[in-house]
Amino acid sequence: MKKKIPQARRTKAELKSNLPPISLFVRNRREELGYTQEELASRSGVSVRFLKEFERGKPTARLDKISELLDFLGAELSVADKAKK
Repeated sequence: MKKKIPQARRTKAELKSNLPPISLFVRNRREELGYTQEELASRSGVSVRFLKEFERGKPTARLDKISELLDFLGAELSVADKAKK
């Protein structure tokens, strides 16, 4: 059995820099509004587990749940054509 090599602990700034922009947006907006994860989950209609995983950068998530969360935060998800940037 292989021995696990401990990884160096990363700072909060390093962890945040690796998050998808949408996860950072949700976390930052939640903190700006002064909500805990539990409060935001309850008020927006998503589960605490979903919100915690989403803020940590979970690579997959249901669009309906993201939409509920963003709607409560006063934002929306949109699509842009990369070729026109």
